[in-house]
Amino acid sequence: MSQFDLIKDIAKFGLENDQDRLLSVLNELIEYSKKTKKINFALQLQSILKEGLRQNTSSLTKVGSDSYYNRLEDKEFNDLILEKLTSDYTLNNLVANENVKEELALFIKEHKSSDILRKFDLPISNKILLHGPSGCGKTLASYAIAGELKKMMIVVNLGAIVSSKLGETSKNLAKIFRKATAENCIVFIDEFDSLGKVRDYSQDHGEMKRVVNTMLQLFDYLPQDSILIAATNQKDMLDDALLRRFDVNLKLDLPNERQIGELINLTLKNGHFNLPDKSTIKSITKEALGLSYFSIQKTLITAIKRSIFEDVENQVLRVPVVDVKVWKSLITTEKIALHIP
Repeated sequence: MSQFDLIKDIAKFGLENDQDRLLSVLNELIEYSKKTKKINFALQLQSILKEGLRQNTSSLTKVGSDSYYNRLEDKEFNDLILEKLTSDYTLNNLVANENVKEELALFIKEHKSSDILRKFDLPISNKILLHGPSGCGKTLASYAIAGELKKMMIVVNLGAIVSSKLGETSKNLAKIFRKATAENCIVFIDEFDSLGKVRDYSQDHGEMKRVVNTMLQLFDYLPQDSILIAATNQKDMLDDALLRRFDVNLKLDLPNERQIGELINLTLKNGHFNLPDKSTIKSITKEALGLSYFSIQKTLITAIKRSIFEDVENQVLRVPVVDVKVWKSLITTEKIALHIP
């Protein structure tokens, strides 16, 4: 049966409210997607199906029953995350120094070769700390890990996790880790320093110490099939005991001239846009030094959009060419805004 036939059956059985046949054809589509190497789509369907079955409200739920508490727990968990996703990114989408890419590749290899490591009773690295200036690829690196391992990733909502109520932050963290353990997925915590600050016994009232102590326990008991990725711009604020718990500790720096050139080529690789000539990259890389990957790519994309608008206004039919003067102006403006000399 083709994919189109399966989709038609899903629509048919859904409209007929035939749940048994709907579930059957959905499972067929998941298996078909796996066979045709649409792994991310299959994972997303599985997650939707699992979540739908768990939260099925077609019948009344008795207050106090197991299903009642399961639904309540799921709602509480969903409030603690920004999103639950799969990723199509790989390490090829990441521009970074060779040491960072090599360490990430080895981290990924450990999980892809976990059976071999278990055979020799060797531990699998599953906690990684990414630190460095904003806009230097920490979030993208987490997406690349998720994409390479084809694992679901939970992005934690810090605004919901941190609570002013005594002990509530620790409870929220425990819920997140419990879910990650049940689903063998990746937990991504950005701005990790807001949770893992140094325990200053002279200044806080005990709540931060409790949070850090809770995290130490959660780290120690995280199953090796699950992964924690933490990101921070302020590594020096993290508690030493937490730092020691990370299996991999990587600094992602601002790009040098070679890496700026790689980023430009990666952004333009689909051939939809061109630079005036090869010498443009050399002049731009010098201008852009000091900016993050994010800022450089942002200025390039803005320059592309403005170049397209100019071509449309002048009725020019060609592959858009980036206006270098506009781009350099945007780089200067970005540096001024960020107080970069």
